[in-house]
Amino acid sequence: MKIRNVMRCIMLMGLATLLLLPSGATAENDRHAGYYYPPITSRETYKARAVVMPEADSDVRLNFITGMAFQQNQRPYPPSFVMFAKGERFERMIIVGIGSNGFRGIYQARAVLAQMTSIARTSPVFRENNVQDLLTFLDLARMLGFEELTVSDGQSFAHRIALK
Repeated sequence: MKIRNVMRCIMLMGLATLLLLPSGATAENDRHAGYYYPPITSRETYKARAVVMPEADSDVRLNFITGMAFQQNQRPYPPSFVMFAKGERFERMIIVGIGSNGFRGIYQARAVLAQMTSIARTSPVFRENNVQDLLTFLDLARMLGFEELTVSDGQSFAHRIALK
């Protein structure tokens, strides 16, 4: 009887924990909030116009992030944001504005995503498939197998985009 009460208590605590999490979030999703960026302040879902590439795995995602960081570090000026991948399979992309030239709001963050679309449109994968006028950086992220992207100024906002 005592074991049954302990099990019931554990199950109720687990249920209470799930109910206290923001809608659509899990403990793993929120693990980075408060460390890399403030708690999520807004959310959206982006329905990608491209499918995940068959070869998209954790190595491909990690190599993409590493390549972007390498390109940023080759410039003669400091980066205005950092980009990294998290998650067991590196399925979460995080972009955080840094320094005095970092994002000062969601609109500047969206502008950087738009600029990244311009860069993505010059990529071989877009050009070879003749989709440079149709797809965006968010489509590219989904093609690489990213499931979500969080963009933040690192201080006051964090916007999460679910990539479907």
